[in-house]
Amino acid sequence: MKGALVAAACGAAVTVAARRVAAFRPPEVSPERADLGGLDADAAAGRLAELVRIPTVSSKDPAEVDAAAFELFRGRLAELYPQTHRVLEREVLGDGALLYRWASGSDAPPMILMAHYDVVPVAGQDWSRDPFAGLIEDGVVHGRGAIDDKGALVAILEAVESLVAEGSTPARDVYLSFGNDEEVFGVGAQLAVETLTARGIRPWAVLDEGGAVVSGVFPGVPGATAVVGLAEKGLLDVELITTDPGGHASAPARGGAPARLARAILRIEDNPFPARLHDVVLGMVDALGRHAPTCYRAVFAHAAYLRPALALVLSRASREANALVRTTVAITQLEGSKARNVLATRARAHANIRIALGETVQSTVDRLRRVIDDPAVELRVVAGNDPSPVSRADNEAFALIAAAVRSVYPDAAVAPYVMVQASDARHFSQICDSVYRFMPFDLSREELATLHAADERLSVAALHRGAGFFRHLIRHL
Repeated sequence: MKGALVAAACGAAVTVAARRVAAFRPPEVSPERADLGGLDADAAAGRLAELVRIPTVSSKDPAEVDAAAFELFRGRLAELYPQTHRVLEREVLGDGALLYRWASGSDAPPMILMAHYDVVPVAGQDWSRDPFAGLIEDGVVHGRGAIDDKGALVAILEAVESLVAEGSTPARDVYLSFGNDEEVFGVGAQLAVETLTARGIRPWAVLDEGGAVVSGVFPGVPGATAVVGLAEKGLLDVELITTDPGGHASAPARGGAPARLARAILRIEDNPFPARLHDVVLGMVDALGRHAPTCYRAVFAHAAYLRPALALVLSRASREANALVRTTVAITQLEGSKARNVLATRARAHANIRIALGETVQSTVDRLRRVIDDPAVELRVVAGNDPSPVSRADNEAFALIAAAVRSVYPDAAVAPYVMVQASDARHFSQICDSVYRFMPFDLSREELATLHAADERLSVAALHRGAGFFRHLIRHL
């Protein structure tokens, strides 16, 4: 009897989990091919290349920001997209965030399309080409920002420009929110949210950078996969600090500040956060499993029963898959003595932490203290935010995004996922329950690896398809 009760309880739990997973299952849609009329692939690539040549490198230190480059970028947008700037209202928020409004005449809640035009530095990277030359070679646009995120910005504007030129008007207002400080976790997107809130505007849906169309990255799914982020992990920066009286290096003492710091780092390394399969990740497994060969499909079909085992498998599959299922800690900076022959009186390490869904800044800090288990190691929170809320996948907005994906990538499997990086989209979760993260470009593993690294590039064909995606999205609002 007891065994029967346990089995019934387990079965009920799995049924509940399966229902939750079904809420994240993308609708099966018959793709309507995108109308690429009015889109000139080569001209779009030329405009992207021109914008790549403007070095809009952001920094937390205002003295290191070339304000003239950012001003030049904003001016060139108006020149490159005259129809858009003739019809859409544009305002500059703060130090350079851009907010456009394409009025529809409808009272329906608006669609927000996002991108950012600041880029990360290139110092210390080994580029095969000048990162700001904006070269177009063999059907590829090369340079910093080609993908992240000027490519998406150009794809949006190419779609809008073509539709405005045709005399089209969207069925609901469309806002374009282009940040100028996303790479340094700035305030541009927050200002956009504050502006919309002050005007009583709550978006119907928001779409920002995030997942992409990739192939061969999910076990057992050989075809193209379009992963659309429903949420993003939290971000936490923590300093680990130890102190010591110091002295001359010729007479060191055991257990000095660097040694205690090293022990704390090794304890964190040896005790990773537990791997757990959140419902969104399980939804991804469920959606992609339907496109796997029979042998894999049988496993994925029972994903709800195999949650712990799948979490373990994903944690060992790759760095990227591991980041999907647990909170990760990366030690990014170390600091000790300023002199070679002086014992450190203070040792410091910086930990960059990405918090998994279901955990918080506080629970993460609490666990770090337990793992380190040394009151002599100070943990100082520099900045942090909890994971974003999970957006809906059972509504018209997500169905429209899935249809737009299939319009340009008819063979792609659409699946939800958790974005492991941070984006400006998280700010819009305050005013919208349908915030999605997706770049409509088909990218190879090699191209993905260039994000924030050397030789960033985007193919002209992918840029063209991305513009087609946004064109389809806007036309079908």
